[in-house]
Amino acid sequence: MDKSSSTVPSNAQHIENIALNHNAADATSNNPPYYPTGYSNGVAPLASPPINAAHNLHTLPTVNENTSGYAGSQLSKRSSSAIQDRTHQKLRSALGLQQEAPIIEDHDEQEHQKLLWSRIRLIMREPFAEFWGVFIMIMFGNGGVAQVLLSGPTSASYSAAPGGMGYGNYQSISWGWGLGVMLGIYVAGDSGAYLNPAITLAFCVYRGLPFRRWPVYLVAQFLGGFLASGVVYANYIPSINAYAGVGVRAVPPNDGATASIFCTFPQPYMTNGQQFVSEFVASSLLIFVIFALKDESNMGAALGSKNWFPLSLFFLIFGIGACFGFETGYAINLARDFGPRLMAYCVGYGTEVWTAGNYYFWVPIVASFTGCMFGGFLYDFFIYTGPESPVNTPWLGIPMLLNPAKAYKGRSKGREEDKLPDGEDLAPI
Repeated sequence: MDKSSSTVPSNAQHIENIALNHNAADATSNNPPYYPTGYSNGVAPLASPPINAAHNLHTLPTVNENTSGYAGSQLSKRSSSAIQDRTHQKLRSALGLQQEAPIIEDHDEQEHQKLLWSRIRLIMREPFAEFWGVFIMIMFGNGGVAQVLLSGPTSASYSAAPGGMGYGNYQSISWGWGLGVMLGIYVAGDSGAYLNPAITLAFCVYRGLPFRRWPVYLVAQFLGGFLASGVVYANYIPSINAYAGVGVRAVPPNDGATASIFCTFPQPYMTNGQQFVSEFVASSLLIFVIFALKDESNMGAALGSKNWFPLSLFFLIFGIGACFGFETGYAINLARDFGPRLMAYCVGYGTEVWTAGNYYFWVPIVASFTGCMFGGFLYDFFIYTGPESPVNTPWLGIPMLLNPAKAYKGRSKGREEDKLPDGEDLAPI
């Protein structure tokens, strides 16, 4: 038989066929078929390709140095990309994130995703989203407080404002925080849009969010609040100087106090216990309504969930501010209060940001966490029917408190690795 008429492809042709077969397989499977180097007709793949123990990847065919340079380079790129993907997955898993970043397929396949910053962004996509969600929330919230305070009755801007009564009132602050939360949720949709460490922890306890995710979200949320308050301060330095005096940085209840632009302070007549109750009630109400809005079995939530969820949160935050904000300033969020408070200390407001209100600074931290835990328990005990809540287990989840590691391991058994419960997206502040 004439070799020139043989149907068996040359070695170079065979290697090129392998590359083409791998590309075709990607469209239909996460594990492309494997063709051994010695398989001459390039038709039938092995059912179970060998595994590379070092990286837990499918071993690609060995490329002969004398074969087609194009085919060899394609296989080399594919092997490098597979190793890179595995590294990304391990790093994300270590942070408690889903192995695959939330990115649409068309973007994921673009050439720019191979750039260093693009790879970092894929690994840290959700923490970055939390950072910027909180950043936007603080910009609108603290910015609203600054505008109302610095254009108040004692300021030179008060009579110059349209209507001669300043540039806003207390309800303007509620509008600012409501809008900040709503827009922050839109920005941070890929991460779940928690924007609040206490809310994040409540979803870990009651909705199966991986606990490993909480620390990295906490850091991102804190930094977002800290840096955003710095931007607000830099923007309003001229107005702060005009209101209080050049270089004067005072804390309530002192005259010319402007520290309340950045963090909350209680009414001077309130004790620490009374301060705690005010923040505890507001935090409990916050998580109770959020759980209701995210409960697919609650028919009332159909009116406020899905695409309407951010708007629903606007009304929730506006309502808490309008109805429960007077006594302590409704911090209800460590990232909203502690981060900006630290920034206020750094820019010259002094130690009084910690000592004011009989060391009030700890109240929004402790009350927000305990309030969210209590509010979440109330909702699950009386209304929620989902299986992931520890309240819907024997003894109301008390065994989980006694042996949390074993309990949560059993609770997640049967779920796909790192798969989040349905409805976790756009979870909220």
